[in-house]
Amino acid sequence: MAETHNLAIFRGALKFKSNKEKIWGVLILLSIITAFEVVLGIYKPEILMGYIAGMKVLNWIFIILTIVKAYYIAWDFMHLRDEASGLRRAIVWTGIFLISYLSFILLTEGGYIEHVYSSGYITHDF
Repeated sequence: MAETHNLAIFRGALKFKSNKEKIWGVLILLSIITAFEVVLGIYKPEILMGYIAGMKVLNWIFIILTIVKAYYIAWDFMHLRDEASGLRRAIVWTGIFLISYLSFILLTEGGYIEHVYSSGYITHDF
């Protein structure tokens, strides 16, 4: 007997009639988020170039939207919604922590390298 999966997203605000419709709905949602990220990356609005916690607001937006997309991919396409709550929390929170930690390291080290290049400490070009 086939299992039935929850056919709603946004905590039940948007419901679908079949699995195919839900897959297309989540794909469209992820595509809209990605298109928004691409537009922000191309135009880089000046209002988002300020710094919060040592990082540009635009970078924070990219990191947050990437985490949202990863969450939806795992939640809907990998069927985490149908698992026990302990397993869901272990997978989701571990992923969020890992992504956040790696982003912090990458951006901190990138900021250091940018500082070294801009302050004239380079004696030779790599």
